[in-house]
Amino acid sequence: MTRIAELEPKVVWEHFQTLCEIPRPSKHEQQLRDYLKGWAELRGLDTVVDEVGNLIIRKPATPGYENRIGVVLQGHLDMVCQANTGTEHDFFKDPIRPVLQDGWLVAENTTLGADNGIGVALGMAVLNSEDVPHGPIEVLLTLDEEAGMGGALGLGTGLLQGQYLINIDTEEWGEFYMGCAGGVDVNVSRSYASEAVPAGYQAASLVIKGLRGGHSGADIHLGRGNANKILIRLIRELEAETDLRVSSFKGGTARNALSREAFAAVAFPAADADKVAAKLDAFQSLMRFELAGVDEGVTVVQERIELGKVMSRADQGAIFAALHAAPHGVKRMSQRVQGVVETSNNLGVVVVEEGKLFANLMVRSLLDSGTWMLAREVESLFLLAGCKVEMEGGYPGWAPNPQSKLLALFQQVYAREFGDEAQVQVIHAGLECGILGSKYPDMDMVSFGPNIRGAHAPGERVEVESVGKAWHLLKAVLAAVPAR
Repeated sequence: MTRIAELEPKVVWEHFQTLCEIPRPSKHEQQLRDYLKGWAELRGLDTVVDEVGNLIIRKPATPGYENRIGVVLQGHLDMVCQANTGTEHDFFKDPIRPVLQDGWLVAENTTLGADNGIGVALGMAVLNSEDVPHGPIEVLLTLDEEAGMGGALGLGTGLLQGQYLINIDTEEWGEFYMGCAGGVDVNVSRSYASEAVPAGYQAASLVIKGLRGGHSGADIHLGRGNANKILIRLIRELEAETDLRVSSFKGGTARNALSREAFAAVAFPAADADKVAAKLDAFQSLMRFELAGVDEGVTVVQERIELGKVMSRADQGAIFAALHAAPHGVKRMSQRVQGVVETSNNLGVVVVEEGKLFANLMVRSLLDSGTWMLAREVESLFLLAGCKVEMEGGYPGWAPNPQSKLLALFQQVYAREFGDEAQVQVIHAGLECGILGSKYPDMDMVSFGPNIRGAHAPGERVEVESVGKAWHLLKAVLAAVPAR
């Protein structure tokens, strides 16, 4: 295990080590929040915990910078919790133990939490600094970003005093973001009837694994496999070749992660066992061919099991037909921002067991109208299958502002400090800026961050050198913020 606090710049990495030591799944950030609140108060800094549990830490301006525009540094405390099958890791108790590989800090079998732990660590480093000139600083640390943006949605108006907001939650060094997608969760549920496994049937567990997964917004355009969609497709194809009966289905563990693994318990006539085995071999080869270059490690596994009940034929047909037809992936590319996804959907979680179906589909769009258009289409599909459909956690996108004074400042300082021109982007992932902008419409906002790869999937990594560059840039920008 790498001693994180020994990396440079130590003032940043010592805080990230703390974040690795204190568990922080979405909706369970209180231990970390309370630690950071106590840490700040020991240093004489003012703290506020709002009604929903967000933490705001305020630091006065350094001498001579009292008249500068106030800056809010913003990140979120929670992380996506994903682990490879066979990895024993309790995200509610166990620390993250990364290693250093070729200049990258990597969590080999779990998520690392660099999203958004590095952003939090950079903000804490500013609070802890004694040699970084800056105007009035507020560090806003929100809760529940990864599971519905509950912290940002619950943030009250009138709490923040700064006019500039720097969101440190993107993953491409040298790129500044001025817009992001909004989104909504579509939650689907339905009951179904069960019956005994027919006589003469053989039971098996079907498993799809070996996929890379990733962020359901930032990686949705890469063409990676979705284990839910692949296994549902396999089930539908097997239904056409044998009397396949489904007992249960579980796939995906996070709404905003591409599903890496899915499991189904099924039964079929024992006389068709060789036919089913041949179909699975052929299907695996087909998937590796279709996903060549992006997810050729996809694997189809069959294991013998015992079953007592299966879904009724009518309910199985209705539910899996709807799941099969459910959209996944890119719906439309933006016509306004070249090369950026405009609208997409992720079939993130599917659970069929004990007489109940639950599925979560996460819809995103740069256009709020696009979010609701696709969400209503998904709703209509599942209503036809007799499902209950609920929309949850809708949040607005962040509309680009090319005239942003803060963006111009970032570009100017980046060119001066690094001798290069930064790229300006709009991201399909959801940032909290859209929500915060709706509550503080006069606040000028920019998002940036170091190089992070594989966010929301095991093997997540952050480039150490780019963290140092991000720290250098942040210090230089804070020193260059103009007077009010």
